[in-house]
Amino acid sequence: MDETTKQRREAAMRELTEQRDNYRKKEGISKGRRGLVIVNTGKGKGKTTAALGLMMRAHGRGLKVKMFQFLKHDTAKFGEHRTLDALEVPYQGLGDGWTWRSRDLENSAEMAAHGWELAREAILSGEYDLIVLDEFTYPLKYGWVAWAGVEETLRARDPNLHVVITGRGAIPELVDFADTVSEISPVKHAYNQGIGGQQGIEY
Repeated sequence: MDETTKQRREAAMRELTEQRDNYRKKEGISKGRRGLVIVNTGKGKGKTTAALGLMMRAHGRGLKVKMFQFLKHDTAKFGEHRTLDALEVPYQGLGDGWTWRSRDLENSAEMAAHGWELAREAILSGEYDLIVLDEFTYPLKYGWVAWAGVEETLRARDPNLHVVITGRGAIPELVDFADTVSEISPVKHAYNQGIGGQQGIEY
């Protein structure tokens, strides 16, 4: 074992031992199921990927899940769609592709508003245990969908329904409302090194 690894190991063992000896289970933690609003935001890679991981976990536990994608179009067949098809997990593309490529932003806005109505119906239907609103931060940030109506819907949902929202630039109202918010910050990205998107990684 080299000296650097040895020092890391010794420091880690001291820290882990201290954590173990000082661990106390937090009091007042609720038991049983409670629906959460979870937000994955930030400029780093992995927001949708994390949401898909939650979908897989929930599906594996027998929960009924669905994903609404607010930017990807309804004919997209990326890797995640192929997996969801194989697992018979429903999803719906609601957009016309990436907003920076849109030739008609008014149409993009209308599609987002219509997509929200479809997602809203699903949220209030009582049919699902977990719903993912992928890239939904953008319609909120752009003013294509009003936060007031979204908040009203989230408050009115079944108390056991989990809702996961992804995308950059989550508005402050959503961050304040959510139960769990993760901001994914970029440290390095292959794209900045001139490496394009990889099949099975980006799509």
